[in-house]
Amino acid sequence: MAQIDIRAVRKSYGQTEVVHGVDLHIQDGEFVVILGPSGCGKSTLLRMIAGLENITDGEIAIDGTVVNELEPRHRGCAMVFQNYALYPHMTVAGNIGYALKVEGLPKADRDARVLEVARSLELEPFLDRKPGQLSGGQRQRVAMGRAMIREPKVFLFDEPLSILDAKLRVAMRLEIRRLHQRLDATSVFVTHDQIEAMTLADRLVVMNQGNIDQVGTPTEIYDVPASAYVAGFIGAPPMNLLAGEIAQDGGHVVLADGQTAPLPAGWRRAEPGQKVQFGVRPEALSFVPVAGAVALTMVLDFQEELGMGRLFHGRMGAEELIVHATEKTAPVPFGETVQVYLMPETVHLFDAQTGHRLGAEAPIPVAAQ
Repeated sequence: MAQIDIRAVRKSYGQTEVVHGVDLHIQDGEFVVILGPSGCGKSTLLRMIAGLENITDGEIAIDGTVVNELEPRHRGCAMVFQNYALYPHMTVAGNIGYALKVEGLPKADRDARVLEVARSLELEPFLDRKPGQLSGGQRQRVAMGRAMIREPKVFLFDEPLSILDAKLRVAMRLEIRRLHQRLDATSVFVTHDQIEAMTLADRLVVMNQGNIDQVGTPTEIYDVPASAYVAGFIGAPPMNLLAGEIAQDGGHVVLADGQTAPLPAGWRRAEPGQKVQFGVRPEALSFVPVAGAVALTMVLDFQEELGMGRLFHGRMGAEELIVHATEKTAPVPFGETVQVYLMPETVHLFDAQTGHRLGAEAPIPVAAQ
């Protein structure tokens, strides 16, 4: 196992800085997922850990040793790439055992190690095949086997599931998580898929334009997003974010279409007139009234049937609103105005200018790593 310390790391290409002074501590044996959209700097950060990208400023340490100047092969990391990066002319056995061949391990010892790894990944029947004769999932398992055989301190995964179909992605998520638990290694996984991130991670690192917006467990980040960016990125569908303004009494929000909603009890009172974003998750909205709920109105546009529930898409004034309803409600003609209900304690509030979370319940700070 190994811990990783990333301290004030920056990366620039010419005059363009793409990673802006990132700090992160990854614990021994932890599975950390770095999540963000394309271009946010997550893969660049991973490649700096691996030694495939030079660090412009700051330092990275693995098990207490600063590795800025170490060659990739001396860092104790193994990387699984998005495109498998297998040798097409080699068999599965040849691909898995290549690193041991380069190290000069005797063939008998090498074959024994290859067989052990292949069995653990259910690849033994395919050892004599070449990558072109394998399915996408099998090729990805070969790539993982090639990483496993080196017995690295750190596994690095660069969007390894993004080119697989949906069903296979789910199966491979389970494979990767089981692999992590079996090897008791430290794993860092990069993805833009928030469902993938939520299901795999011990801790999530949410990146935004070269910075870390929030670090925490999936539950912490889902329940208490630190910013409107995180709130809108995490969740399927994401949180509804509506423009609003703090009322003169400091305890209500006036939404853009003139409707008002109370803030949860105990929240820090924002300044009257302050521009905010009013956040509520789709599953926190319901068409069924309950005691203590606040009623708002929306115009229905269309619905999506999910089997386990339905997504109702509509509008509050000019803004879109999604309701994830699990109750079986009577059909409502689209274009009709209906009431939706929410409990005040399910409301999230963000400063409209900075995007930072407001309220009594503080987010998990980036510094608390």
